[in-house]
Amino acid sequence: MDVLKTLAEEFGLRQEQINNTVELIDDDKTIPFIARYRKEMTGSLDDQILREIYDRLTYLRNLEKRKEEIRSSIIEQEKMTDEIEAAIEVAKTLVEVEDIYRPFKQKRKTRASVARAKGLEPLAEILLKQNPDTDPKAEAEKFVSSADEISEAGDDTKAKEKLVCDTIDALSGAMDIIAEDISDNAVLRKYIRNMFMQMGKITSKAADENAESVYENYYDFCESVSKITGHRILAIDRGEKEGFLKVSVSIADGAGERACRSKYVVNDSVCAAYVGEACDDSYKRLIYPSIEREIRAELTENADEGAIKVFSSNLRQLLMQPPVKNSVTLGLDPAYRTGCKIAVVDDTGKVLETTVVYPTPPQNKTEEAKKKLSALIAKHNVTTIAIGNGTASRESEAFVAELIKEIPQRVSYMVVSEAGASVYSASKLAAEEFPEYDVSLRSAVSIARRLQDPLAELVKIDPKAIGVGQYQHDMPPKRMSEALGGVVEDCVNSVGVDLNTASQSLLSYISGVNTSIAKNIVKYREENGAFKSRKELLKVSKLGAKAYEQCAGFLRVADGENPLDNTSVHPESYDATKALLEKCGFDLFDFKPSNIESVNDKINEMGIDNLSSEIGIGIPTLEDIVSELGKPGRDPRDELPAPLMRSGDIMELKDLKEGMELVGTVRNVIDFGVFVDIGVHEDGLVHISQICDKYIKHPLEVVKVGEIVKVRVLSVDEKKKRISLTMKGLN
Repeated sequence: MDVLKTLAEEFGLRQEQINNTVELIDDDKTIPFIARYRKEMTGSLDDQILREIYDRLTYLRNLEKRKEEIRSSIIEQEKMTDEIEAAIEVAKTLVEVEDIYRPFKQKRKTRASVARAKGLEPLAEILLKQNPDTDPKAEAEKFVSSADEISEAGDDTKAKEKLVCDTIDALSGAMDIIAEDISDNAVLRKYIRNMFMQMGKITSKAADENAESVYENYYDFCESVSKITGHRILAIDRGEKEGFLKVSVSIADGAGERACRSKYVVNDSVCAAYVGEACDDSYKRLIYPSIEREIRAELTENADEGAIKVFSSNLRQLLMQPPVKNSVTLGLDPAYRTGCKIAVVDDTGKVLETTVVYPTPPQNKTEEAKKKLSALIAKHNVTTIAIGNGTASRESEAFVAELIKEIPQRVSYMVVSEAGASVYSASKLAAEEFPEYDVSLRSAVSIARRLQDPLAELVKIDPKAIGVGQYQHDMPPKRMSEALGGVVEDCVNSVGVDLNTASQSLLSYISGVNTSIAKNIVKYREENGAFKSRKELLKVSKLGAKAYEQCAGFLRVADGENPLDNTSVHPESYDATKALLEKCGFDLFDFKPSNIESVNDKINEMGIDNLSSEIGIGIPTLEDIVSELGKPGRDPRDELPAPLMRSGDIMELKDLKEGMELVGTVRNVIDFGVFVDIGVHEDGLVHISQICDKYIKHPLEVVKVGEIVKVRVLSVDEKKKRISLTMKGLN
């Protein structure tokens, strides 16, 4: 297989794009760097496509490696044929390759291996010929051990295993050999596997019909293998793992046996009857259990990949939520008995003051809490309040809503997800960052900072703990970590970070910067003061020329020696940028963003192709430079709608009425719908059928985490605390 050619065909890209992309990957260039600074080579492929190419490249290379291993093994056994070589060459999946290798694989002790040890393989070959004139019993008699052989074996167990007691034993052993050979037939296995994928049914039954569980919908469930959705597979898998369900995959009765017989039974002779019996045994005992495991594994793998993609998309939107800038924020970590922990942070996230108040049961010291928070708000000019959505969030929100109606200052609040906050606050990283605070106060700080800058705060937490997806704890850990880590890396690099204020956690996600280098950057900053230029990075321990090439463009230096250091223009393009400005009549140090129209006029006058050639850079890079000059230090998140802040109007579940129209924030997107926060503590569900008027395969086609949407209440179940919503005709 030509891996590069295969990639170009599968992704529908020019061969040159694939060749260049793979060359960059093999040169250890990171995906964010390739996406941002090597557009001419890739044809401006974005980071998501590049990661898909990387994943597929890894799979195809592993496939080729396995093919070589199998070739070598078969050649060593001196069993390679042109037919086998051709089959290996055209195999497109690891499953197909393993099927081809199956007959040559070292097997553990099986019924067939025992029969082979007895010397019954020739009898199996006689039966397979299905000669109408052959008497199977007469042929079998030739393989029965003699009385002398039986006597000589005595009590020797190993010797007795090689004895053939009678014709029944001989024919049974021969059929075991035939059954195993049938099971090892790669073409037949592929055919039957396709039958299962196209016509199979997956069925789940209750392990105990009287047991109550969340899996009751699957106590008598059946659906086509080809149509079942990923979230149902994951639910069934979990129900089976927890002992509530018994699951099977099947095709029409007798279909598998017929497939085997059609391949091996050639007439109606006596020998053919034995071969047919071996076919049935092969299917029931060997092929079906194996194929069922493979189908279940493939369904689970596909469901996992689908869930990881949804999780990744949700995480990307969550991380890229617009920050609430230039705001002194009060973080409130709700609780009952131990009180609500409070942390006030300035607009840079620096902690100004902390305290604890008790407005919730059982203390209910509401007035005392109001006095404390009113004083803090006045003292520090607090403009926003971030409330964690955990235990006692409902009562805390009601308290805050009442408070801000009574104070003169204009303050708004937002309930933020505190998923993972407890994980972070108890971590070594949090202890190093806030050694003077206990775990609960660290959570309050994290909640405040999540509102100010979701990206900077959430990178400190394991992405799996952030909780925007479904069945995340059932996913393959390695694959999940790779995918989510890639999302975080892409988000951090697309925004860029301030070299002089970024935390170690944030820096460690920058292209070319690992944890060790991130520590060294912070250490250098602490010992030498603020960085004055990007070039100064080369003085950081272990940050060499290769790492500098990767990271420099993503690290910003505000008010530094070179104004381009505060843009995403890469240092390798500084000379070209200066040349561009000179051709437009500007000096780099005098240039202002307001002059960008003049630059565009000059580009239109000269022609972008000519200008690109003259200053020696590609058109995509030239366009990026112009964009950066127009908005130096820009944050792509600023172009997104601001988060929905509340200012005192609060409802409870009982206040909701059918037909009521509300505005809410999408908190989670899953396969069968979206959960929307409408300000009543319990998120409402918009089923996929209620998202829009047109048919969609997945909610992600039209909605994203963090998006502000209009909804209408369809129904409310106060007892189960369930809210059904619709978005049809409203957005």
